[in-house]
Amino acid sequence: MVSLGERTPQHLHQHPATEAPGDALFCPLALLPEGWRSDVLLRWDAAGTLVEVKPASAPGQAAKASGPVIAGMPNLHSHAFQRAMAGLTEVMGSPADSFWSWRKLMYRFAQRLQPEHQEAIARHLYIEMLKAGYTSVCEFHYLHHAPGGAPYADRAELALRLMQAAGDAGIGMTLLPVLYQYAGFGSQPASPEQARFIGTPESLLTLREHLLRALPESPMRRYGLAPHSLRAVSPEGLAEMISGLRQQQGGQDAPIHIHIAEQWREIQDCLAWCGQRPVQLLLSLQEVDARWCLIHATHMDLGEYQGVAASGAVVGLCPTTEANLGDGIIDAAQLLQSATPWGIGSDSNIAINLRSELRLLEYGQRLHHRRRNVLASEAAPATADRLFAQALAGGAAASGRAVAGLAVGQRADFVVLDGQDVNLADRSPAQLLSALVFCEHDGQPIQDVYVGGRQVVSAGRHRLEDSARQAYRHAIADLLKD
Repeated sequence: MVSLGERTPQHLHQHPATEAPGDALFCPLALLPEGWRSDVLLRWDAAGTLVEVKPASAPGQAAKASGPVIAGMPNLHSHAFQRAMAGLTEVMGSPADSFWSWRKLMYRFAQRLQPEHQEAIARHLYIEMLKAGYTSVCEFHYLHHAPGGAPYADRAELALRLMQAAGDAGIGMTLLPVLYQYAGFGSQPASPEQARFIGTPESLLTLREHLLRALPESPMRRYGLAPHSLRAVSPEGLAEMISGLRQQQGGQDAPIHIHIAEQWREIQDCLAWCGQRPVQLLLSLQEVDARWCLIHATHMDLGEYQGVAASGAVVGLCPTTEANLGDGIIDAAQLLQSATPWGIGSDSNIAINLRSELRLLEYGQRLHHRRRNVLASEAAPATADRLFAQALAGGAAASGRAVAGLAVGQRADFVVLDGQDVNLADRSPAQLLSALVFCEHDGQPIQDVYVGGRQVVSAGRHRLEDSARQAYRHAIADLLKD
């Protein structure tokens, strides 16, 4: 790897896995913000921004979509390296297995990762995301140092590996370098296993500045920051980081993400330390607004739901990971009733399937409330349609990028569904999203994927998937060897 000072956009993303950009697509059927429309002409400029979205159009010279077209979904929470752990923690270590015992295994796994592993895992993962219909990702990046905690010669080494992987895959990226200071509430000293994560507000702000110089923000990438959690960041550290971010380039509206209220023990520990619950504490410490994304927020009381709704912050839901870790079930009905923005993320990346995330979100509510279509409403009675629209809007807000759907001024990020899929082919437009989300499919019912107007998946395949898979398998074999 070249040093940070030598790192330029020309050193990265030299071989993007995309087709040359066209400028238009004719969609016999497309899902616009106002609903399904026929004969929609999508046209975008050289930067990949939609400049025309016109129903009832003639195709002209534009290429024709082979199936229904929907917006690409933003994935608002990912830990790329954890994809390589999938299936490795599903054996009982003790009758009290929990998030906390899983975390010990994750720490142990993270000690073995080298930069080349990080890049190979992330490249393969981001290709998987594209093939599943995610066209952008918010990467919550807290693996900063070499094993043992020593800094790399290039302190942005692992961050730039992620950016390389995203550029190769062709996915939009919001990178969120994570501040991790302590092991628990009250500034408990970090454990040796956490040494690769540990930083200071100054070091994280410096890292963001370095990234801005090495790879400036563009329509395809943004840089925010993320305090890991209130248990891992002190109130003083949080204040210093947020204050410093405001003074940086693009910092006034940069995304800020934080894990919060994920585990019941976290609630108890926070109460014991300061007498407040985590979300309550955050709202008292910071002027939380629409650029904040509260990841999980599983355990909130009514006052916290109301406070988050008033703030405009997005809640980041990761149903598969939350189920896998035994986090609990958020009261999503209350979340939607209070009109709180929310989106979905793949988090630990044990599953890369936005349809199953939406389905599990609804099914968890059905099990909890013992009724069906909990997250529908009288105004929006089709559950899948409501979930898709809200996840799209919340994910776009959390990413800090113009990826909120098929509308002028937004990115040309969209997915062409397989019009011949047995579960989609004979459905009316009003039934399509219900069939997409609530029917199990043989593979992904996705034909083509476009990001910023560039086709990155064609007929269900990505150009780099074979080489990326080979590199991923090599990384896994290396990580798992004795």
